[in-house]
Amino acid sequence: MEVERKVKIDSRNFGEIEFEEEDIVVFEDGLLAFEEYKRYIIIDNPDETIPFKWLQSLDDSNLTFVIINPFVFKKDYEFDIPEKITEKLKIKEQKDVLVYTLVVVPEDITKMTSNLLGPIIINIKDKLGKQIIIENKKYTTKHLILEELQNSSQEG
Repeated sequence: MEVERKVKIDSRNFGEIEFEEEDIVVFEDGLLAFEEYKRYIIIDNPDETIPFKWLQSLDDSNLTFVIINPFVFKKDYEFDIPEKITEKLKIKEQKDVLVYTLVVVPEDITKMTSNLLGPIIINIKDKLGKQIIIENKKYTTKHLILEELQNSSQEG
């Protein structure tokens, strides 16, 4: 019989958070510029109509990233996951993969951007993650989210 192990951290942004040990996603290489932080949990937005989530570091309770599924605002976003990354993350099936991008929320939220050059790939089955850099010149590290949403709603 498996025993669920609850873990708590005191987060600067969310106060005390309780979660299951099995929810921890390990980034062996950390995130770019944050290589020393390896363990994270994904915090869902309580308002399901808002597509943003948070990637909360368990190694530094002050470190939280806003993340988004990029396909929400960039329907034609596409890239290949290199085979060595697929192996490293032990990805066997596409259904086990989640893709997120980091979001920068400035004071003027209409200028909110997402890093489409550095997506975060997560194997949700084995709880392994990695941020990769893709080689596609049509994407930037500062992609305007609201502008992209407006463009896609005008097309559709």
